[in-house]
Amino acid sequence: MESWQDYVTAVSAGLRDLTVTGKGGAPLTAADGFARWVAITHDAHVGGQSVFLVGNGASAALASHFAADACKNGGLRARAFNDPSLMTATANDLAFDEVFALPLARFGRAGDVLISISSSGRSPNILRALEKARAMELRIVTLSGKASDNPSRAFGDVNFYIPCDRYGWIESAHQVVLHYWLDRYLNVHGRGAL
Repeated sequence: MESWQDYVTAVSAGLRDLTVTGKGGAPLTAADGFARWVAITHDAHVGGQSVFLVGNGASAALASHFAADACKNGGLRARAFNDPSLMTATANDLAFDEVFALPLARFGRAGDVLISISSSGRSPNILRALEKARAMELRIVTLSGKASDNPSRAFGDVNFYIPCDRYGWIESAHQVVLHYWLDRYLNVHGRGAL
């Protein structure tokens, strides 16, 4: 096991080397990527649209955390799709791949925003939600890591990729990325950072 300093260095390197792309994989600077994400968020807010967040495991916790902060502090119509009753009923009665796509189909509408958080970018239930969101004409922001060719990066209007291969490093970096997005949104639109 590496030292604390080496561990922090690895997480910092993932953040420093953050790769941001737009639709079709067009490269963006981090500044442009965050500006687009803030604009997408603002457009949703002004249009009375919703912001949905999805993730598995630790990423589900991040989805809940930032849905709560976006709702409470950002005034956004934000929610995470991780209600245990709905998730387990959907998984049991339909398929686990549908645990995010089904509620998205019920609650989402064109112009809403889906933020997917997936360390691997390969989780079948996340990919199914991304497919559903694209078919429903939602705006999409993806956060991923592991392999640079992970399939979630093909779906987003903006994609944030952490070039690390360990879950803890990616999850830690995703939390920083999400905090920066929401702080930037709050600052740009006069609400102040969290």
